[in-house]
Amino acid sequence: MSDGGMGASFDPDRIARLRGRLAKPAAGGVAANSNAARKLLWQRAIVLTLGFTALLYVIEAINFATDNELDNAGVKPRSETGLLGIVFAPVLHANWGHLFGNTLPVIVLGLLTLLTGIGRGLIATAIVWVIAGAGQWLTAPPHSVSVGASVLVFGWLTYLLCWGWFSRNVVQIAVGLAVLVLYGSILWGVLPGNPQISWQGHLFGAIGGVVAGWVLSSHVRRHRRGSDAGRLASQG
Repeated sequence: MSDGGMGASFDPDRIARLRGRLAKPAAGGVAANSNAARKLLWQRAIVLTLGFTALLYVIEAINFATDNELDNAGVKPRSETGLLGIVFAPVLHANWGHLFGNTLPVIVLGLLTLLTGIGRGLIATAIVWVIAGAGQWLTAPPHSVSVGASVLVFGWLTYLLCWGWFSRNVVQIAVGLAVLVLYGSILWGVLPGNPQISWQGHLFGAIGGVVAGWVLSSHVRRHRRGSDAGRLASQG
């Protein structure tokens, strides 16, 4: 016989437990969300990478049609007009062969850079872009004009090598090692050699990649230092 109370259905503890279950996603839901996020990251990274590569080809087609007139917007060392080259030089190429040689590294390394996170990859690219261009402007031979996406290639390479190490991310370290095996030999391009090749752009692009890796891993390093300090304090 009912005692006139609220009954088991209105037990406060039971309601609290139900609310907790609703607020906490099931493990299957977390995995599904993680897979969806990873798929979206890949889709965005592929679209951006292929879109940038297509842009390079459109620009080179225009450049070819205008008898390489666009190359005048490259980096011209230590001149005011040459400063615009910091912005435009990485999307310009001397000829089709120059662009063909850069295409595969741009696709592979650009994609891997964006897969570290779209925002992070774009910021890393911007850092490389500016440091490489500024370095060329300051150090390239007088009366030269520097163009080409290879400065980004060198920056993406060193960024991928450094970011995983600085952040102690095991997956990214593995990616960096794979990149080193595949493309590590191009790092010789940071040394003086062929006068027709802007080794200065390669060098400062590579420096930009290291700077990007350091800057973009700063929050991870701060968190790690905080965790290490907390662990030492608890042990003390």
